[in-house]
Amino acid sequence: MPRGKSDPLVVLRARESRVHGEAAGQVETHPGKHPLHTRRQDTVSTALDGIATAAKNRPRERFTSLAHVITPDFLRETWQQMNRRGASGVDRMTTVEFERELDQHCESIVARLKAGTYTAPAVRRVEIPKGNGKTRPLGIPTVEDRLVQRAVARILERLYEPLFLPVSFGFRPNRSAHDALRVLRVQIITGKVRYVFEADIKGYFNHISHEWLRKMLELRIGDPVILRLLGKWLNAGVMINGVRSATEEGTPQGGPVSPVLANIYLHYVLDLWFERLCKKKFTGEAYLTRFADDFVVCFQNEPDARRFEKELRRRMEAFSLELAEEKTRLIEFGRFAREDRAKSGEKPLTFDFLGFTHICGVDTKGKFTVVRHPSKKSVRKFLDQVHAWLITHVHWRRRDQQRHLSQMLRGFYQYFGLYYCRSTLDWVLQEVRYQWRRTLRRQSQRHRLYWSYLQSRAWWELPKPSLLHPTV
Repeated sequence: MPRGKSDPLVVLRARESRVHGEAAGQVETHPGKHPLHTRRQDTVSTALDGIATAAKNRPRERFTSLAHVITPDFLRETWQQMNRRGASGVDRMTTVEFERELDQHCESIVARLKAGTYTAPAVRRVEIPKGNGKTRPLGIPTVEDRLVQRAVARILERLYEPLFLPVSFGFRPNRSAHDALRVLRVQIITGKVRYVFEADIKGYFNHISHEWLRKMLELRIGDPVILRLLGKWLNAGVMINGVRSATEEGTPQGGPVSPVLANIYLHYVLDLWFERLCKKKFTGEAYLTRFADDFVVCFQNEPDARRFEKELRRRMEAFSLELAEEKTRLIEFGRFAREDRAKSGEKPLTFDFLGFTHICGVDTKGKFTVVRHPSKKSVRKFLDQVHAWLITHVHWRRRDQQRHLSQMLRGFYQYFGLYYCRSTLDWVLQEVRYQWRRTLRRQSQRHRLYWSYLQSRAWWELPKPSLLHPTV
């Protein structure tokens, strides 16, 4: 599709220009003229800071020299920040084997990048359980490719972070799911919210258009080395049972560069479009909260919500995306909805977002509030994971089982330890105990594993839930 006046990226680019107070038109940097290209950096972190500063001060600038940051030292620093326990890719090289000759690998990567001979290997595809008998495809790049992807992702994060809007929270520094939950709760409690539109994009990571993504990247990046690298990853294909399949859409799932690419795509498709174009047409308040591909929109007026839903479907279709119908709906929600439904003796509907079920309730003083409970899906998924682990580790020593189950529970508490969640967390703890007891009793028909006996054993102790996020 040619980039003409009807191209939605051109419209948004012009809007973005006015937002930052910059004149329309592209400004390119040139080696030897920009301070980033002439000043020798003392450390690789300083080089990234320089990119971040330039990106913040010149949001309309198109950077034509970025690959020079990728040096052997930069790759070594990136390696120290990575999860080095990941599985091996199609070449079967492990992280331990790669680390033994880390210096040589880093030198070789940089040499191939400079020569333009670096190739992106196919991604090993595996299916991981998603729940309800479904699976989700996960790509596993080679260890070397993961390192290069993470290095490029660090550059892209610094380059795009100044452009990303406050409405997005996923895969961004110093932003978390709890931040999104906090902001959403404040919007509903303090704003004039009457309706909530919850949406989910069907197979988002698998259906990102390569053509559109390249156009978006070229608005900010002019470095041919970085653009070629990103193009190689998009076209690398997947390896399934030894057979390589080409990929014509989607980002390299499982790769470190995938989250930032996904954010860039929705920044232009959804965030900018909603904040700069849609809001001007609404007659009342409207708020967007997005975490990765999950998002909810709060509205004051129903006509605004209905109009947005129609335009959103057309918008998604224009960028080769589709809403998941079973997860997309408009409901009445908020203090006004609670009052209106109370007159007819009905309770307001609830919605799920980021693993929590959001409920219209009241606080200890009788005032309206948004109560969050761990969703049934989240609880069932966790208990299924506990059950699967117990079945496969039934012969572990009980102390070791206790240690691992305690770690799983603490992880669950760490995320779901919000106000009003205590009763659900107590129930989850009790269910884990029941599962553990059943698993132990299956080992022998002649056992003494009664509740009175178990409660007297030190190895039976499991951590109790606590309120870890009182301000969320």
